[in-house]
Amino acid sequence: MADVHKHKNQRVGVFVDVSNMYFSGKNLFDKNVNFKNVLDQAVSKRQLVRAFAYVIESESGKEADFFEALERYGYETRIKQLQVFKGGAKKGDWDVGLAIDVVRMLPILDVVVLVSGDGDYVDLLDYVRAHGRRTEVMAFEKTTSSRLLAEVDEFIDLGENSRRFLI
Repeated sequence: MADVHKHKNQRVGVFVDVSNMYFSGKNLFDKNVNFKNVLDQAVSKRQLVRAFAYVIESESGKEADFFEALERYGYETRIKQLQVFKGGAKKGDWDVGLAIDVVRMLPILDVVVLVSGDGDYVDLLDYVRAHGRRTEVMAFEKTTSSRLLAEVDEFIDLGENSRRFLI
């Protein structure tokens, strides 16, 4: 059944927290996310304005082929180096960068599709909805913040259709 809230004239921006999706897919199913099918579902025959994949590059740089594949699928990759702190702790996240891109693009979007289950994005989605835009989240329900689920217009559980969204 077609979603009555989706129509071909909607301008869509897709914002993918790749690390969040990668670790959720691995931890829940021991599989990789099919980012090509995720993008197809996110757009749903609407007008894609831009799709961003936020990625972290490790010290080895072995992710280059994966980053190239994302670009072939239609994503613009935003790459950040993994931070290594004294004592060996490692950190890499794109929460602020993703949020800033959403805010910058909001004037030319009708729909923001967030591909992440991270509860840190609750305030961002609240902001987007307060500006009259539709919010959609795609993630694995088991690893998605309940606060995020409460803030979204539509949620697509990638775990419900693992044949399509996992490799």
